[in-house]
Amino acid sequence: MARRPMMAANWKMNKLVGEAREYIEQLLPRIEDAGGADIAVFVPFTALNEVARMTRDTPIVAGAQNFYYEDSGAFTGEVSAPMLLDIGAGAVVVGHSERREVFGETDEMVARKAVRAVSAGLLPVVCVGETKEERDSGGMWEKVSGQIRAVFDHLGDETSGGDIVFAYEPIWAIGTGDTATPEDAQDATGKIRGLLEEVRGEDFAGAVRILYGGSVKPENVGEIMAQEDVDGGLVGGASLKAESFAELVNAASNAKSG
Repeated sequence: MARRPMMAANWKMNKLVGEAREYIEQLLPRIEDAGGADIAVFVPFTALNEVARMTRDTPIVAGAQNFYYEDSGAFTGEVSAPMLLDIGAGAVVVGHSERREVFGETDEMVARKAVRAVSAGLLPVVCVGETKEERDSGGMWEKVSGQIRAVFDHLGDETSGGDIVFAYEPIWAIGTGDTATPEDAQDATGKIRGLLEEVRGEDFAGAVRILYGGSVKPENVGEIMAQEDVDGGLVGGASLKAESFAELVNAASNAKSG
C-alpha cells in the first residue's frame, strides 16, 4: 500500500515568536515543489498561534508538542485538544521520549492522549522507543511493543490507519555516541508494522505511517527514506533551520515517488 511520506519538525523548547515567524517565512518558498510529502511543524505553545496563522492554506500543518487528554478543568499548566483546535493546530506529538523520560509520562497517559487526539480530529504522532540500557539488555522489542499495545488497549476499532502516526525514536542513539543505521530504522519500523497488522489487520497496518526519529539529517535522509517501512522523519536538531528542514522535506517528497 502506498503511503504518503511525512516530514515533521520538532522544535522542542526553542524559538521565540519572532524567530518562529522568520522561520516560516524562510521555509514556505523552499517547499513549493514538495507536493509529494506531508509537512508538520511542532512548535512551542507560545508560537503555535502565530505559526498556525502563517501556515493556514499552505502545505504545512502546525502542531503542538504536548497536550492533556481532558478538555477542561483543574489542570494547571496544561492545554487541551479544544484549545489546540481553537488556534488552528492540526496535529500533536504524543509521548515523546523526553516527555516519558524527563516528565514521567506513563504508557497509560500516552495512550489516553493518543485516543483523545484522534477523537478531536488532531493527528497524533505517537512516539515509541527504548533506552540504551533496554537495548543492551535485549529488551528493545518488549519496551516498544508494550508502548504500542497500550495505545491499542484504548483506541476504538473505528479508528483508521490514516488517523494515527507512530514515530520510532532510538533513545539509545541520542547523545550517547552510538549511531543508529538505516538498517536499525528498518528493523524497528518493520517490527512495528508487523505488530500493527497483528492487532488491527493488514489494511490498517498498511495505511499507518511510521516515522523515524533518530538524528535525521540532510546527509542521511536518502538512506533512511529508502527503507521499506520508513515513511518519514520526526526531526529535532536538523529542523531548527528552515534551510536544512526544507532539504529533508524535499528529499521525503522525492523518496517514495514512483
